Amino acid sequence: MRSLNQIFITCLLVISMPSLAASTATPPIKTFKQLAQVQQTKQAIQIIDCRDSNYFNGWPKENATRGGHIPNAVNIDSQWLTQLTPNQLANFLKERQLSSTVPTVLYGDKSSTIAMSEALKQQGFSAIFTITQPVTDYAGKLKTLKNFKHLIPAQWLNQLINNQQPLYAPQHGYKLVEVEWGPPSTYLLSHIPGSLYVNTNDIESKPWWNKVSDNDLKKVITNLGIRYNTTVIVYARNNMSAARFANFLMYAGVEDVRLLNGGWNAWINANYPTQAFINENHDDVSFGKTMPANPQYLTDLQQAKTLLQQPQDTHSLVSIRTWREYIGQTSGYDYIKPKGRIEGAKWGHAGSDSYHMQDFNNPDGTMKSGTLIAKQWATWDIKPNQHVAFFCGTGWRASEAFFYAYVMGWKNISVFDGGWYQWSADKNNPIAEGVPK
Repeated sequence: MRSLNQIFITCLLVISMPSLAASTATPPIKTFKQLAQVQQTKQAIQIIDCRDSNYFNGWPKENATRGGHIPNAVNIDSQWLTQLTPNQLANFLKERQLSSTVPTVLYGDKSSTIAMSEALKQQGFSAIFTITQPVTDYAGKLKTLKNFKHLIPAQWLNQLINNQQPLYAPQHGYKLVEVEWGPPSTYLLSHIPGSLYVNTNDIESKPWWNKVSDNDLKKVITNLGIRYNTTVIVYARNNMSAARFANFLMYAGVEDVRLLNGGWNAWINANYPTQAFINENHDDVSFGKTMPANPQYLTDLQQAKTLLQQPQDTHSLVSIRTWREYIGQTSGYDYIKPKGRIEGAKWGHAGSDSYHMQDFNNPDGTMKSGTLIAKQWATWDIKPNQHVAFFCGTGWRASEAFFYAYVMGWKNISVFDGGWYQWSADKNNPIAEGVPK
C-alpha cells in the first residue's frame, strides 16, 4: 500500500506531464475572466465564436456598445451546422486547424453553444467549455474588420429601410441597388423593397467586358440619383456582380459604398419582406465631383504589365480563378478559348468554377473570416503592404476579392479590368501552364 506522500507525488507528476492529461486538467472555463486566466498560463487552447459572422466582423449585437470577436477566435456560426454533413464539418474543422485533442472554448448564446458542443462531441472533441456571457463582457480589446461598416448585415438593412436609424446610418441619404446581368426578369418578380436595378450590360462594354467609358458610367450613376456623398448599398443573387459595380462606384468617387453580406440569400434567409415590379429613381442630381476621383481602383493592361516588372515582394498581380484555370486545365469560360495563366501572376484562390467563390465565403454565402482570407493569400506571398491588383476572367470574381480586401483594411488595391480575357487575346503576352515551381 502506497503512502500519502507517494500518492501526492504521483498526482503532481500527472498534472505536470505535457500530455493529454493536461487537457483534462484544464480548469472550468465559464466566463471570459476564467478564459483570460487560462490564456495567461500559455496552455494550448482553441476558441470558437458561435455567433453570426456579422457580429464576428465588428457589428454590435442588438443594443451592445461594441462588436467584434476575441483575438484568435475562429468563427463557426452554429446556424451553419444545418448546412454541413458530418464529413463536411470534419473537413471544415480541419481547414480551420481545429483539433479534437485541444481544449476548446465556445462562446455565444446558450442555444448556439449547445448546438456546437453536441456537433463537436460527435467529431470526437471532449474537453469543451462554454461561455454564454455577452461578448461585451470581455475585458480586452475585440478584433474587427477595419472597414466592417461597409459589409452590412441584412438586419441592419431592414432597420434602415424601416426608418429605424440603425448604427452607422447614412449621413447624406442612400440608394439601394440590385445588380444583375441582363434584363430585370427575376428582379421584377421579387426584390428587396425600394431597390433600384442595374444591368451589368450597362456598365461593361465589349469586347473584353471592361468598364464602359467614364461618361457612360457617369450617366448610369446619376440616373440612379447617386451623388459622390450618397451612401450606395449593393446586392445581387450572386454578390460577384454587386461587387463589380461597387468597384466601379469607388473608382468613380462614391465615398460610402456598402455590400450586403451574403447578398439576396441573406435577406431571404432572414424572412424579410420583398416586393415585385420595378422601382424608378426620381432624383435629378449631378455627381458633384470630377470623375474618376479614384482611378487607382482600376488597373488597365499596360499597368498590369508594369506591375509584373516590379519586385514580387512589394507587388502582386493576383489571379482570382480556380486552380484548374490557374494551371491551364480549363479557361473557365465557354467564350474564352486560351488556357493558362498570366506569367508571373500569383494564385489568390476562388472557388469550384467561374460562378462560385467558396474559398472566400462561409457556408451561408457571407464573407469568410478576414484572418483566414489573409492566410490563404500569404501562402502565395500576397500581403497587405504590397501593391495588389486582382483579376479573373472578366472582373467579377476579382471585384469580390477586391471588396473583401477593402473591408479588411488593405489600401493599395485594384482590379485589373481586362483580366485573363484581354491578356490571353494577344499571343504576344506571356502565359504559363502547369504547377509553378
